[in-house]
Amino acid sequence: MPEGDTLFRTAAGLRPYLVGKTVSAARTGGPGAVPQVGRIIGREVTAVEALGKNLLIRFDNGLEIRTHLRMNGSWHRYRPGERWRRPASRARLVIEVPGAVAVCFDAPVVELLERRAEALHPSLGQLGPDLLGIDFDAREAVRRLRDPSRAGLPVAEALLDQRALAGIGNVYKSELLWIERVSPFVPVGDVDDDTLGRLVATARRLLLANATSECGPERVTTTGDRGAPGPVYVYGRAGRRCRRCRTPISSVRQGHDIPRTTYWCPACQGARP
Repeated sequence: MPEGDTLFRTAAGLRPYLVGKTVSAARTGGPGAVPQVGRIIGREVTAVEALGKNLLIRFDNGLEIRTHLRMNGSWHRYRPGERWRRPASRARLVIEVPGAVAVCFDAPVVELLERRAEALHPSLGQLGPDLLGIDFDAREAVRRLRDPSRAGLPVAEALLDQRALAGIGNVYKSELLWIERVSPFVPVGDVDDDTLGRLVATARRLLLANATSECGPERVTTTGDRGAPGPVYVYGRAGRRCRRCRTPISSVRQGHDIPRTTYWCPACQGARP
């Protein structure tokens, strides 16, 4: 599932083929198609950037396209005339430049906006510090997690709030809570500052390792742990033995708006209240 590291890799893969090139054709399709996409035709791509779970393609006329992949979206790159690996009916956005075709499939969010309007955008303008940003501010991330509005929120849910810090998805949420031995159910207000700081630091370490070539193409949270027999500690391992204490891993759906499955060890991290 696309998380911050996935978008970072996607941007890095598209950048050499799009940046500095002039758009020769562009089109959108599916629900929420963007009729104004023709405004980027004839414009030069100036940047391809990941911002949390968003991918931004910027142009020399001040416009930019934002895509959010949610659970099923993905970006592909093809040579002109090359057969696509998914049906054209699933293409939400197609951008053609000399020598390359970039196709975004199945993304529920595709929008065109002016870059100067980012600060006012309902999603981009509220994003917390990007865990993969070169200027990531860990103190600001902790401060946002400490916001009174999140004090009673289970820490597992708070970590997924992109307004607190951007880039963590469901895999990293479960993994970093297990690594730091924190119950996913404890309210943020009951987590001390040192523990919150460790959670933020571990999240950044894992995302950076997976965004670069350190872990290879597969997402790995056990990197550096020679005794770990697999790529993850708890995610997707409900019913299997904890790799630390041998207690069976449990799972539960958490969250109100979009419930997500949390995996944790009842012995290492505490039983569910």
